[in-house]
Amino acid sequence: MSHEILQPAGWPRPSGYSNGIATAGLQIFVSGQIGWDARQQFAGDGIAAQVRQALANIVAVLASARARPEHLVRLTWYVTSRDEYYAAIEEIGAAYREIIGRHFPAMSVVVVAGLLEPRAKVEIEATAVI
Repeated sequence: MSHEILQPAGWPRPSGYSNGIATAGLQIFVSGQIGWDARQQFAGDGIAAQVRQALANIVAVLASARARPEHLVRLTWYVTSRDEYYAAIEEIGAAYREIIGRHFPAMSVVVVAGLLEPRAKVEIEATAVI
């Protein structure tokens, strides 16, 4: 597996994500994962707990395709509160590093008015390439 991190000349290196990734191989598209487990029980009402569970869900889906977190090339996060996201950023970062590691694919974070599941505070879509 060879992913090439795309870093335009003169741009500052981003923290916690990549500007872009070039790769080739089997593509895996993971639908939006929220912070509940396989029994649809939420990990908690805080955004950090829900992020932790959503990331664990992504890793579980990847594993079913024999993929690992380092195969991730893109994550799109949808959060319902910018303020809550920033207030929990250290805990979110710790959960990310614990579950995904120090692999930082291309990422976007989008603030939305709400998610389909009313209790959900975050939904994360993933793309991986083996």
